[in-house]
Amino acid sequence: MLVQIPKVLSAEQVCFVREKLDAAGEAWVDGRATAGHQGAPVKRNLQIAENTPIAYELGDLILAELERHPLFISATLPNRVYPPMFNRYESGMYFGSHVDGGMRLIPGTGEKIRTDVSATLFLSAPDEYDGGELQIEDTYGMHTAKFAAGDLLIYPATSLHRVTPITRGVRTACFFWVQSLIADDGQRTLLFDLDTAIQRLNTANADETARTHLTGCYHNLVRMWGAP
Repeated sequence: MLVQIPKVLSAEQVCFVREKLDAAGEAWVDGRATAGHQGAPVKRNLQIAENTPIAYELGDLILAELERHPLFISATLPNRVYPPMFNRYESGMYFGSHVDGGMRLIPGTGEKIRTDVSATLFLSAPDEYDGGELQIEDTYGMHTAKFAAGDLLIYPATSLHRVTPITRGVRTACFFWVQSLIADDGQRTLLFDLDTAIQRLNTANADETARTHLTGCYHNLVRMWGAP
């Protein structure tokens, strides 16, 4: 399931985050520092070091927006969210085909998070750079994403994906992972479709008894499939 979530950050918030990142200086490090065995050979980008004040400040801002975004909650059913990270692709930089690691160690905690859902929050407008498309492969073929600044894309962390080489400009983004209450992507997709249908029926003020029963089915499936 691939879902575009528009305007997670407002234009003003995007400007604030970009100004902070553009002035981050030595907080930008080689992106291979956090790449796994598979990713390091095909990764050429810059990242904000995870243990820096700017990473915490901007990550908290983004988490606060996600917590109150109904589409994000519905699509991911989050149990835990990995602290948001930030990357930059300059001319010639890219990230070749890879699958995200199944577990991530949260820095400074000793705790691990299962990566069910991958997320990319675009911070550069599409006309600021050429190349840099996020390409994701699934059973239905190749999907290419290059969204407006402030928009979020979520997709299964099991997907083979890449960022194509930058040929002009700079691409800045935030990325993170979600451990969902529902580990299985197929089950998560069914719940998202069911929730979306219920919301449409609510908007249309459809039969109240039917809506109540459907809502009960939704929560009973969450109970059946959900993590303890």
